[in-house]
Order: sequence, then C-alpha cells, then structure tokens
Amino acid sequence: MDERVAACQDLLIMINGDKNFLDKVITGDESWSFAYDPETKRRSSEWVSEHSLRPKKLRFQKSKVKTMLLEFFDSQGIVHKEFVQEGCTVNAEYYKGVLDRLISRIRRFSPSLYRTRNFFLLHDNAQAHSAAKFRQFLT
Repeated sequence: MDERVAACQDLLIMINGDKNFLDKVITGDESWSFAYDPETKRRSSEWVSEHSLRPKKLRFQKSKVKTMLLEFFDSQGIVHKEFVQEGCTVNAEYYKGVLDRLISRIRRFSPSLYRTRNFFLLHDNAQAHSAAKFRQFLT
C-alpha cells in the first residue's frame, strides 16, 4: 500500500510539472466480447400481406463463443486494437508481439512521439504484463 501511495505521489508531481503529461499516457486494457452479430428490427422486417400470419421470431440469445479484444488508447482516442486469435493464450511472448505492433502504429501515426519516446504505457498487473521476459523487453 505504501508503494501505491508513493507511485501516486510521483504521478501527481509529474502532472503538476508538465500540464501535457496525461497526453503522453497510453493505456492498455483487455475485454471479452461475445462473437455474435445481432439482427436489428429493421433488418429482420419483411413484407407480408394483410391476411397472412406474422412470421415467428425466436428469442435472441447471446453466443457462447467469446473472443478477447486488446485495446490501447490515449487522451485522443483509440491508438491500437486487435482481437486475440481463437486458441491463442495471452502470455509474455504474445503480449510482446502486441506491443511491437503498437509501437509500429505509434511510429506511423505519431512520428514525433515515437522519435522522442516521450510516452508512458499504463496497463494492469496481469501475469503476461509482469513476466520477467516482458519486463526485460520494456527496459
């Protein structure tokens, strides 16, 4: 808990020292998404005559197939996003590849940010993010 307080105090010092500090933060997160394409009322509508019966509609159920979405965003919006391929596990090696693609995207769309390397990556403490191999990559 003391380390968290110290980290927050350091962040406050950085924010007070540089008013554009939060523009340099790129946050990464992952979320699960269901793999379905719901049909809207407009798409499911059909022409029927006055005397014909209405077509029966089945109750829509969520798909049991889920996929993980990895997204990175800054104060302007989404910087990079990608779906994890089915059957893949997000480990340190996989996450390193994701960050390689993130860095190449930053190089293309924010060359000045890439050149100066003056940005901060904020992500949670998942096992893939805190593995020794991955920490070595970050340094």
